[in-house]
Amino acid sequence: MFSNAPTDAKAPNFHPVSERPDLFGELEMKDLEWTCAGGFVTETQIFYHFLEDETMIMCQVIHSSIGLWYPTIQFTCKIYNPKTKETIWRSINASNFTTPPPGLDKRSCKADQFSITCKSCADPSYPEMYTIRAHLSDDLQVSLDVLRPALVRGFKVGSGPNGGFSYFGPSKDKPEGYVVHRFWPRTAASGHLIHKGRAVEAKGVGMMVHAIQGMRPNLVASRWNFANFQSNAHGGVSAIQMEFTTLETHGRHGPGSGGVTVNVGSLVLGGKLATITAETKWPDEQQSEEVEVISRAFHLNPVHDPETGYKQPSALVFQWTGRSLLENGPGKVSATLKVDVGDPTTPKGLIEKVDVLAEIPYVIKTVVNYVAGTKPYIYQVGPQWQNHAKLVVRGPDIFIPGLSDGLELEGILFNEASFIS
Repeated sequence: MFSNAPTDAKAPNFHPVSERPDLFGELEMKDLEWTCAGGFVTETQIFYHFLEDETMIMCQVIHSSIGLWYPTIQFTCKIYNPKTKETIWRSINASNFTTPPPGLDKRSCKADQFSITCKSCADPSYPEMYTIRAHLSDDLQVSLDVLRPALVRGFKVGSGPNGGFSYFGPSKDKPEGYVVHRFWPRTAASGHLIHKGRAVEAKGVGMMVHAIQGMRPNLVASRWNFANFQSNAHGGVSAIQMEFTTLETHGRHGPGSGGVTVNVGSLVLGGKLATITAETKWPDEQQSEEVEVISRAFHLNPVHDPETGYKQPSALVFQWTGRSLLENGPGKVSATLKVDVGDPTTPKGLIEKVDVLAEIPYVIKTVVNYVAGTKPYIYQVGPQWQNHAKLVVRGPDIFIPGLSDGLELEGILFNEASFIS
């Protein structure tokens, strides 16, 4: 994984996936398999869903390898009700993790406390599904079936085995590290939660992402942005973005040329995958509005948050522009979403500020503190918000009647602004 070959000090040592010309890469079975790689690798699978009463439920499995230590497996679950403001949070260290479970492939995994099974469905409208069964504590159990609609294909940016990968280091063939994301951008969930002995029906819509950081997290990025907008209007609408910014150590002119922002996203309109977006923001260039593909996230009016020491945005804007993926509906698809999240003293839609360093396993925490030599908020991920939002979208009418004139679509947005260093 590491290359010792001499290189030009000004040669590129970061190769972003957002520079690929082939944006849509259809997921293959292998793309969703657990790799469980050694070294310093964090692999995760996250399911986000909004239920019919707007409760948000997030289920996540994290497989963390740290050098020669035995991997640590965590299952985390967050349930947030925006009406009551109640947050239920569980994070457990799982035991006896295995993939594949007997009789299944490596898209599935199990441990003593949970199982996640990926399988085909008999219903052609929903060809693939995950089943999630988790016993997180004596007072919280989760049982969910997560289905992918046939017209919303899973994707990565770029086709083939290297699709989805951003590479760190001079050589893409022998990288120092990598980041990869694979998405189901629109899913349907059904099942139930049992909390304190009371069963609650869980039915809603959301998304899934399978991601790997093949490098120490504090060396990958200085910040992340994530947006997950879902609406049931017009047969199903989704707008997602995942964005990270490299440290100064990695850029297109070697060490010191970093601060490169990589953004990937997608739009689902009328229950169909409409477009994939990916864009690179180089620190020495202004981004043009006159480009074919736009994939951007903006923090507006940042305000110092005394609790974390970071500048928290007062509003966020997300933009998408790309080519239609439908052969019988060619043209440009574009969307903009703006959300007001208030300031640290009067937040709007704030779920919580999550100090990830307080949640990750002790062994990882010790390594991160030692290697990074940083303040406790090194992995302050937050804040997290959930708000009603309007997606302003335009595109071919084949997706939604009247779309060519522009539409405002109401839905729910969950987003995170992550500050790493």
